[in-house]
Amino acid sequence: MLRIAVAQFNAIVGDLTGNVERIINCAIAAQAGGAQVMLTPELALCGYPPEDLLLRPDFYRACSRALDDLAKRTEAAAPGLAVVVGHPEEHAGRRYNAATVIENGLKKAVYHKMRLPNYEVFDEKRYFEAGSEACVVTLGGVRCGINICADIWEAGAAELSREAGAELLLVLNASPCHLEKHQQRAQVLGERIAATGIPAIYANLVGGQDELVFDGASFALDAHGNCKMRLPSFEEALGIVDFDHNRLHSEQLAEELPVEAEAYRALVLGVRDYIGKSGFKGAIIGLSGGIDSALTLCVAVDALGADKVHAVMMPSPYTAQMSLDDSREMIRKLGVRYDEIAIEPAMRTYAAMLDPLFAGLPEDTTEENIQARIRGNILMALSNKTGALVLTTGNKSEMAVGYCTLYGDMAGGFAVIKDVYKTLVYRLSRYRNVQSPVIPENIIVRPPSAELKPDQTDQDSLPPYEILDAIVRAYMEEDRSPREIIAAGLPEDAVRRVVRLLRIAEYKRRQAPVGIRITPRGFGKDWRYPITNRYFDEF
Repeated sequence: MLRIAVAQFNAIVGDLTGNVERIINCAIAAQAGGAQVMLTPELALCGYPPEDLLLRPDFYRACSRALDDLAKRTEAAAPGLAVVVGHPEEHAGRRYNAATVIENGLKKAVYHKMRLPNYEVFDEKRYFEAGSEACVVTLGGVRCGINICADIWEAGAAELSREAGAELLLVLNASPCHLEKHQQRAQVLGERIAATGIPAIYANLVGGQDELVFDGASFALDAHGNCKMRLPSFEEALGIVDFDHNRLHSEQLAEELPVEAEAYRALVLGVRDYIGKSGFKGAIIGLSGGIDSALTLCVAVDALGADKVHAVMMPSPYTAQMSLDDSREMIRKLGVRYDEIAIEPAMRTYAAMLDPLFAGLPEDTTEENIQARIRGNILMALSNKTGALVLTTGNKSEMAVGYCTLYGDMAGGFAVIKDVYKTLVYRLSRYRNVQSPVIPENIIVRPPSAELKPDQTDQDSLPPYEILDAIVRAYMEEDRSPREIIAAGLPEDAVRRVVRLLRIAEYKRRQAPVGIRITPRGFGKDWRYPITNRYFDEF
């Protein structure tokens, strides 16, 4: 029997010393659990994705030294334990996404990833060359084939491992989450198992890295594709799997999360790691009395703790009393620091300054945007003074059509719900209130409004969010043409309007802060449209 430990841990990009310590600690725990082999995630040594650090020769030299250090220290801390560790490697002038098997202080085998993804958020062909040879190594008497992430998403690499005599696949992964991706992973790994007839163990990274969140949820499938182990999502864990005569056994089978729980925990982990790993002292949020800022505040408090969050309400003459009342009630329940700063004096000053230049011109969105920019200035001033990061509160529906103000409500360092559709914002708010009722019901049920002019609602400017979100999802995530979207039953006038707004808002999105990605395609690394662009879709 071979006992394998799966080290699902939170690596930090570039923290080579810290990541070595994390792997060592996992190795000690793995050996204490009786494991003979420990599997780590993809590029666990340096964190994922290192992006253009991988273009720097010194980075490879530093990773090589860290790998040597890990080999020596593993032998001392967990003698007899074989560790499969992911790392970048430069060899003979070529660079690879690699996995090394360390045993008894020695590098027993090295595998080079064969399939280099170059889609969605992945750019691996920019950095690495593809390997061409299988790596099958005997560990505890079992012939183990090593694969890395994309190797199992298409035929080829796993089959080569089987042909080389593998009895078990060990797969290192850094697979970022989007909603319900765990089902995709199980399906593709099941396809490789069906093609090879051998079971597989899938170790996935956990943690937030810029716009990406890695959910962990490592798992193991037997030779029939049945799940025999599943680790929790969005938390560090050490899994133990026994392999005996082509059978897998484990006592660990975490439940799969419903969509709302998955999305909410991804946001919490993304905020916690972005602020924590970047060294900010806390978070600042501009409250409006609306549902977007309410949900953002909940995520921040759950990620950082109430003592690290500062909420600021900045009422104007158009702010409804219910917005103030609801915000105060929510603050009371969450226990965060709260301040109110009226912006009417600044509005009057701006009006007086600009009056000579605006003479004879009617009021329009210019005056509305000035209000948003006054608020942005206040929040950024507080950020500069305190070292806390401003979290913006715009959702994906608004970002898609440009229903946001540059240097106003877009001002900040991290966009928490940037990839959350408005319809999902409502579902997540309901979900959070089931955990503990902190968002006043009035915030959830009242018509959404920017409150920049009297009696304003979002639907004055936008289609109903159910329609808007369906159009954006079809056009932006699924690449469906306007004709196809209309044929699917969505109103033509709304499709024309939304597609036009989406296309002309690219210049705004390019200046937006980075934000957490939870859908298959977010407005970030996997959306790269030209700003200056004269192509428009046919209807």
